Amino acid sequence: MLHIEFLTDLGARVTVDVESAEKLLDTQRQYGRLGWTSGEVPSGGYQFPLENEPDFDWALIGARKWTNPDGEDMIIHKGHAYRRRELEAVDSRKMKLPAAVKYSRGAKSTDPEHIREKSDGEFEYVTLVIFRGGKRQERYAVGAASAGSTRSAAPQTRPAARPAGADAPAAGAAPMNRGQLLNALSTKLRETRVPQAEVLERFQASSLSALTDDQIRTVLAEVS
Repeated sequence: MLHIEFLTDLGARVTVDVESAEKLLDTQRQYGRLGWTSGEVPSGGYQFPLENEPDFDWALIGARKWTNPDGEDMIIHKGHAYRRRELEAVDSRKMKLPAAVKYSRGAKSTDPEHIREKSDGEFEYVTLVIFRGGKRQERYAVGAASAGSTRSAAPQTRPAARPAGADAPAAGAAPMNRGQLLNALSTKLRETRVPQAEVLERFQASSLSALTDDQIRTVLAEVS
């Protein structure tokens, strides 16, 4: 039995049992869709083959696609938004590098020094993923699953539909405490596909847990 530790989108650490190494990626996909991450992003970002970029399964690293108000496709990971950048091949006497696609963002003062990379001038950035060279790995593609999990997957029963307003507190019910507010906010953002980054940027907060109770209630009222 293997064990993998996840960090939830609310900062809790959860250990999950995995039956075998063959099911490791399936487990990462399952919990990654919730925004949970396992391990830290390595310096320079994750490295994957360039051919995996078009249909890469972002749930593997706890990330997801998002289109910003300007219509630009971005990747959301731990509340940060990363832009797609195409890098041309380098062919010089000092360096030879194949073409690549990188997902990165501008560095922030709260970012650890070891993950910051310097660009031209004083600008610093942080790389989430770089796709370069290598041979395509089908296991990283959207929809890929281990043979074992495909054979053993049990039929799932769709949960019964809940009437509208079922999640609303009953009249006269006690107000939610902070933990309940945070859980409700996290759930509502996932259901409505509202990016955490938008909420955090609006209130200039570093994480959902940094929001005040009134701010959380405001967001819940707006996205309901």
